[in-house]
Amino acid sequence: MSKKLSKSVVDRAQPKAGDYFIWDGELKGFGVKIAKGGRKTYVCKYRAGRGRSAPTRRMTIGAHGSPWTTDQARAEARKVLGRAINGADPARERQEAKKQITVAELCDLYLEQGTGTKKPSTLATDRGRIERHIKPLLGKKKVPDVTRADIKRFLQDIASGKTANDEKTGPRGRAIVKGGKGTATRTVGLLGGIFSFAFDSGLITENPVRGVKRFPDNKGQRYLSQNELASLGQAFDKAAEEDTNPFAVAILKLLIFTGARRGEIEALKWKEVDLEAGYLRLADSKTGQKAILLSAGALEVLSQVQRFEGREHVFPSSSGDGYFVGTPKAWRKIREAAGLADVRIHDLRHSFASIAVSGGASLPIVGALLGHSDSSTTQRYAHLHDDPLKAASEAAGHKISASLSGGMRELRPVRDSTE
Repeated sequence: MSKKLSKSVVDRAQPKAGDYFIWDGELKGFGVKIAKGGRKTYVCKYRAGRGRSAPTRRMTIGAHGSPWTTDQARAEARKVLGRAINGADPARERQEAKKQITVAELCDLYLEQGTGTKKPSTLATDRGRIERHIKPLLGKKKVPDVTRADIKRFLQDIASGKTANDEKTGPRGRAIVKGGKGTATRTVGLLGGIFSFAFDSGLITENPVRGVKRFPDNKGQRYLSQNELASLGQAFDKAAEEDTNPFAVAILKLLIFTGARRGEIEALKWKEVDLEAGYLRLADSKTGQKAILLSAGALEVLSQVQRFEGREHVFPSSSGDGYFVGTPKAWRKIREAAGLADVRIHDLRHSFASIAVSGGASLPIVGALLGHSDSSTTQRYAHLHDDPLKAASEAAGHKISASLSGGMRELRPVRDSTE
């Protein structure tokens, strides 16, 4: 497509099934790329050299909007195209300059351009690991200079607590960074993705994270026993009698009754609650749209939640139009009362799954209940099948023993036909 580019032309351009370009009718080589996801990026195209045999280069100027207006992008394109006419290769020069960026700059570039399919909650976790671990330890190093030895040292430093910190993040917030082997393993995993982005962008020729042996990640292996669940129930009752926010108690109960993620319950809206059918029908979650079955216990919790007129969230914030986010603070108090200091909120989700599996539910069923998009994620609960299998084996063994004991005298030796 070719027409005079203007702000209105770019604003009106709609995404299609695939990426496409609109080229300026006045300045040859200047255009805008409309990605299928809706992102609009100004570009310029030129030949690196003279003649038709010279290779064509396409160089990104910047995304439509702040700071790049159509006029500013056109002015930048004129500079690039002018340099190309005089024999320069601006795209290659930029690529060479990028190869000298620091790890901190690479992380910022990754967050800007390499995370298109990640959910906001995942991005928030990534940013935390980048700011609290990656940048402090590797941020100043040039990307091409990072070696496998650097990554091994990075892994050990996080595991030993070198990046541990406790800082205020606002008038009432704190960020407690402990480090440890699990954090080290997951952060190196993120770093591997960042360097894969650098490899795909032509900034490096080899990913230094590849081949580095990490610590076993035991994330998600904490399940509550029946006795611990009983203690938790008593702590819930005690919290309800004290000054603990009732929203926090209700949210925590729903987490253990449904196996949902904390963000899914905290941000729950009344229009997503179908009490009659017994479902939560989430418009969005970590894995997209999701339906969560409500057991009798979950239905009872929701039936006791006060509904505030004019507020769309089931658990609205005390001020503004947002939702309640004080669950972690309440959980720290409740778990201490229950003697479960090592249990995280997310372990309630794992406990729901472990109880379901131990009760005989198949892994595909549990995966469906939890909303796993990848069946391999559910495999962490595979070993829990041992309990129902052991019970079945014992029951079968008792029957066989009884049969053998009662019918042993009737057995006769069988003559071998080869004799």
